[in-house]
Amino acid sequence: MVRRIQWSGHACPIARAVDVLGEPWTLLILRNATTGTTRFDEFRDELGIADNVLTTRLTKLTEAGLLARVPYRDGGRTRHEYRLTKAGADALPVLLSLAEWGDEHTTPDPPAERMLIVHGACGARTRPGTLCDECGEPMHREDMRWYRPWRSPEPVPLAEPVS
Repeated sequence: MVRRIQWSGHACPIARAVDVLGEPWTLLILRNATTGTTRFDEFRDELGIADNVLTTRLTKLTEAGLLARVPYRDGGRTRHEYRLTKAGADALPVLLSLAEWGDEHTTPDPPAERMLIVHGACGARTRPGTLCDECGEPMHREDMRWYRPWRSPEPVPLAEPVS
């Protein structure tokens, strides 16, 4: 098996970002964490990802500072949740750009409604981006809800990052 090149110390910020975000499943894990998924079993069930791959990706995202591993009690044992950090929450523009690109340049099979953003300040459904198509105002994370009709009929608020 060919070893992947490490770009963590590279001068190019795109190369450094790809070093953290460029592995398969990583952006989908971040997408789900952004909409509130926190537990291992939830990630596995929602994504259909193998346990060993999920463990590896969660570990790397935690080591890179995009997720924080937070203990919780489950019956008599301690388990861990994976919560977005500020660095993980700051990946939101990347996810929104990928959503916009995916809508423009790929086609779902079978056809599906587009992902939209509900802008909390005016209540309008808009496309992913930094400005609301309806009111023209900037959209901030705390004002955004993701509407993914193939997942839920209701818009989902974004998870708050941990400190």
